[in-house]
Amino acid sequence: MNVYFAVLLGYSAVLILVGQVAAKRVHNASDFLVGGRRFGAGIIFATFLAANIGAGSTVGASGLGFRIGLSAWWWVGSAGIGTLILSQSVGPRLWRIAKEHQLHTLGDYLEFRFSKTVRGVISVILWFGTLAILAGQIIAISWILNVVVGLPKWAGCVAGGLVAVSYCAVGGIAASAIVNIFELAVTMTGLTISALYALHMVGGWFRLSGALAARSGDWAARLTTFTGAGPSAIFALLAILVPSFICSPGLVQKIYSARDERSVRVGVAFNSLGQLLFAFVPALFGMIALVRFGALPNAELALPTVLTHMVPAWLGVWALAAIFSAELSATDAILFMLSTSLAVDLYKTFLRPAVTEKELLRVSRATTVGAGFAGVGLAIVLPSVIAAVTIFYGLLAVALFVPLLLGLYWKRMNATAALASIFVAIGADLAVQFETTGFWFHTTIRLAPVRHFPMVSPPAVGICAGFIIAVVASMIAPGPHRAAVEESAGEERT
Repeated sequence: MNVYFAVLLGYSAVLILVGQVAAKRVHNASDFLVGGRRFGAGIIFATFLAANIGAGSTVGASGLGFRIGLSAWWWVGSAGIGTLILSQSVGPRLWRIAKEHQLHTLGDYLEFRFSKTVRGVISVILWFGTLAILAGQIIAISWILNVVVGLPKWAGCVAGGLVAVSYCAVGGIAASAIVNIFELAVTMTGLTISALYALHMVGGWFRLSGALAARSGDWAARLTTFTGAGPSAIFALLAILVPSFICSPGLVQKIYSARDERSVRVGVAFNSLGQLLFAFVPALFGMIALVRFGALPNAELALPTVLTHMVPAWLGVWALAAIFSAELSATDAILFMLSTSLAVDLYKTFLRPAVTEKELLRVSRATTVGAGFAGVGLAIVLPSVIAAVTIFYGLLAVALFVPLLLGLYWKRMNATAALASIFVAIGADLAVQFETTGFWFHTTIRLAPVRHFPMVSPPAVGICAGFIIAVVASMIAPGPHRAAVEESAGEERT
């Protein structure tokens, strides 16, 4: 048996076993969804960082490093900025409300603050977007299996999806948190050591930067600078990723699982620091691949190519397990977003309001399985990791950011304004996508200005339009205010 495949097979078995063990501590929906609200800062840090280092942050970001050099840092770095803001403002505020009113999901908060309609609209929109990012993780897993054992893409997608579903559906967030600690150690050490070894193989940073600068074209001189991709590309990444990592339902649910507010502030802040530092690693992999291998048929092959051709076999096994670990840890967070949207935000809210805890637990597990298979199907169809995750981040930032923030910080924000904001923001985003020839992300990474509006980012336009319409609608049609929300979101009680 191929040694790489044997290691990954054994690793998968360990993850499934941990899920089975953790299941013994799951007795109701609260245990499954928010881990009984007993996670300290250390577990919050581990489960956040493990979930945030996924397909986009490894395979996808390395592909960006291959294309735009060091400025690929902004992909993971922007996410780190978003979670830093989350840790010190939005996160603690949401935790206090969730703790006092026993909320389990972000959808619970949207209904509590606005209405069932707002909750339902957001849940449906984000459910389809979240399927796309799940597909992105599964695609990355399939590429690892393709390199290791030659599995075709569809077979790798099926295999990766089965492993993730097997331990998530049984143990819920408790299994996820335990597995995340192990996954995080494997991922961070494996990829960091591999990147340093590969850098040594090309002669160190100065030789690498010199080789990149010696390449033909004006583009080459910008590969070793943070701003080489240009202000348009960097602004686009900030506009889509910072809001997404502030309002991500999967991350908010992890915040709900914290045992106290300090655990949120400290755990999520250290996660942010980890993201900001790790952001150099995938960019470095991409740059090394460009110097060592030149043209590749697909930029997202940069990371697996370096790992299979530039590092010793023992380190290659470790690093491949690290990537596999990263994709699985992000996959479980996404599966929770999908299952809770169906089980809590839609099933409990609209179909069975009187559902028992045990039945909700059963439905949560069943929807995890169903969402997993749906993600596998989409992964087989979509072409790349970046194409998949961009769909999700775009919908998340545009639809949810304004209602969440104004709902937390502005008394006059109401359900009418929230719904108007959602639909206007999405409409503005799509209109600018069309006017700028669509696909803003693919144009910016080539450093080619989009037609008519070179500095326009459709998500940024959508967010601004949503903010304006939300303020106007709140002033014109003020709705009832929920005093409990303001009390819970105010200053800490002594």
